[in-house]
Amino acid sequence: MTILLFGITRDIVGNASFSIPVNESCTLENVGELKMYLTDHFPAFNELSSLAIAVNSNYATDSTLITPNDEIALIPPVSGG
Repeated sequence: MTILLFGITRDIVGNASFSIPVNESCTLENVGELKMYLTDHFPAFNELSSLAIAVNSNYATDSTLITPNDEIALIPPVSGG
């Protein structure tokens, strides 16, 4: 599973993307479980005020199903005017 990172999420992980190994991504059934995986591996995600997730270019909810072949984008909170 490929995870694309933007803004502060890229700073937290230290790369513009990373992959979750197939043996681990097979255990993740939905976006909610992916969020738990991310906070377990990168505790700084817990400090974000919000985090939008897109699955294959579509915004997703916690119940959106995911597969190891999906492309996931983490979209952090934005500010500005």
